[in-house]
Amino acid sequence: MKAAVYHASGDVRIEERDVPTPVAGEVLLKILRSGMCGTDASEYKSGPKIFATQTKHPISGHHGPMILGHEFIGEIVGTFGDAAGFKVGDVVASGAGISCGKCKRCKEMRTNLCEKYVTLGLNRDGGMAEFVAVPTSTLVKVPVGLGLDAAGIAQPLAVGLHAARRAEVRDGDKVLLIGAGAIGTFVLAGLKKLFTAEVTVLDFGGSRLERASRLGADHTVEVGENAETQIKDIFGAAGIDVIIEASGAPGQLQFAIGLVKRGGNILQVGLPSTKQEIDVHKIVMSEINIQTTLAHVCDQDLGLALEILGTTTLAAELIEGVYPLSEISNQLELLGTGKIQGKVLFDPSL
Repeated sequence: MKAAVYHASGDVRIEERDVPTPVAGEVLLKILRSGMCGTDASEYKSGPKIFATQTKHPISGHHGPMILGHEFIGEIVGTFGDAAGFKVGDVVASGAGISCGKCKRCKEMRTNLCEKYVTLGLNRDGGMAEFVAVPTSTLVKVPVGLGLDAAGIAQPLAVGLHAARRAEVRDGDKVLLIGAGAIGTFVLAGLKKLFTAEVTVLDFGGSRLERASRLGADHTVEVGENAETQIKDIFGAAGIDVIIEASGAPGQLQFAIGLVKRGGNILQVGLPSTKQEIDVHKIVMSEINIQTTLAHVCDQDLGLALEILGTTTLAAELIEGVYPLSEISNQLELLGTGKIQGKVLFDPSL
């Protein structure tokens, strides 16, 4: 089979690999769509930092060149033993994160923090290939009538939904969302699905803010000299209940600390490329709560993501194109240099 294999920074090759054989609890998927994200691009640009190409992964055991892809959907073409209600021919989305189901965090329904957590495409071979073996615990059936392209972005939308939950927004809250890129857009979709909240989105002027408005943002603010004044005018004396920092740009967490109301919540989603300084005094004296978010919880988020994609224009707003695997290096380069504003998918059959 064809597969996009990561070897090192700037080195992803289209190679022939053996079709994987599923083990107990897994099925074999024929990949229909596979996506890439900022993690893939950063590993391509300056990795490996996460990928186990130089050091053996302590849980998965993977070591060496690895097939990319942790955002994918496919058709089940083979099973091994108990398929947990799935059958050959089912079209499914995978959450890609594999948890043990037995540890303390799993029992708390925080499977993304499982002691033995492994992610396909990050810690072992993933779905940027013609076929992949996947645990049934990561799968949700794609609803009949939902297009393949739309279903192909269910996993990253699930990440946005989990982030929205982690922000601890309450109905009636006033929320500032910093960053309207792909992940910020997924968080916006999650906020609008889960809560009745007034959401203001901050980003550079142009297509991303226009997209945010179409997808339900109540207000948008352009980055610039007057941005802070505009934000204060929008939120007024009541202040900002929740700030979600989804840009990862340097200084934005401190910007949020300076703006959020006393006793307010901040959720850090984006990952700055350098260490950041923050004003701990302000955090303590204003009793500000700072939360973080990681991945998603498959049972809570993946099915709901598919529902949202089937009932909104989110996919049409975000998907920029579908390409053959041979385009992977070029698209990773574009994503890593900020030239892709939405989501790109790959179809291994092309």
